[in-house]
Amino acid sequence: MRQFLVAACLATATLHCVAEEFATAADAEKMVHKAVKALGSGDQAKVFAEINDKKPAWVERDLYVMVYDMQGKVLAHGQNPKMVGKDLLEMKDADGKAFVKERVELAAAKGKFWQEYKFTDPVTKKILPKSAYCEKANEAVVCAGIYKR
Repeated sequence: MRQFLVAACLATATLHCVAEEFATAADAEKMVHKAVKALGSGDQAKVFAEINDKKPAWVERDLYVMVYDMQGKVLAHGQNPKMVGKDLLEMKDADGKAFVKERVELAAAKGKFWQEYKFTDPVTKKILPKSAYCEKANEAVVCAGIYKR
């Protein structure tokens, strides 16, 4: 019985630790709200630079901020700063979905939304289903996404 309890405790601790590695939907919404607020109340160039430099305020576990203009050009990217300045409007996910184009269209139509697509997880390096929470902020779309495991 004692061995069973030890094994159960270890399994619970392991599951808890694994769960802590990955962001939640609430984490994504919180990070986007924080980014929208920062962009609206301060120096946008400074906020973009902090996001691109992967400052802890904008990158947490597998969660990071992405900012696009309304034409699909990357203004800031918390996981891959080499994307900044690139027009990704026609970029497609593993299923052929033009997710950046859809993102811009949803931002124009709804302002705030969740979007489903597939993308490479920075932790596992595997292509996984992803949900991104996005908000339109002036003439930009601010997003952060969670991976579905």
